[in-house]
Amino acid sequence: MVQLTRIYTRGGDKGKTSLGDGTRVNKGALRVSAYGTVDEANGIIGLARAHTAADPAMAESDAMLGRIQNDLFDLGADLCTPIKEGEDASMALRMQPEQVKRLEKEIDAMNADLMPLKSFILPGGKPAAAYLHLARSVIRRAEREISELIEKEPVNPEALKYANRLSDHLFVLGRYLNDKGAADILWVPGANR
Repeated sequence: MVQLTRIYTRGGDKGKTSLGDGTRVNKGALRVSAYGTVDEANGIIGLARAHTAADPAMAESDAMLGRIQNDLFDLGADLCTPIKEGEDASMALRMQPEQVKRLEKEIDAMNADLMPLKSFILPGGKPAAAYLHLARSVIRRAEREISELIEKEPVNPEALKYANRLSDHLFVLGRYLNDKGAADILWVPGANR
């Protein structure tokens, strides 16, 4: 269990931070950027939940977002702990295929109730949906960073799969919260020419 007794350590005052295995790296390192972007998305989901938690009609969506927020801490822990050769998989917190499958199941259930898309949609609509579209774009950035990290270092493949599926999930959930797509704002190509 995590116990934080001191919030500041001064350890990062010179631009370095510690990874999950204790290795000190530059705060601008790609691995740090990847899990920092995941953390940023988690904060935006928290803003969405400020709206879903207040509305009993959104209780199921809020519960999904709560599970996702916990998963994002798992994803951050996975990304901040480099994979070591001969690693005992039971000792490191790594993303699991079941987490990706849960997202897929939720996507399929929500998507079955949505109006079919006949145009791209603009981020917006109800406040919770707008925040989820913002979180989706941030998760897409995390995907790019994780993908780039994979080119340089070993990374749990489930981490990238989870980020990829999560961006889809947030898109579908945003539409779901926009009155099952009825309140989506459609893109009008060339509207301002």
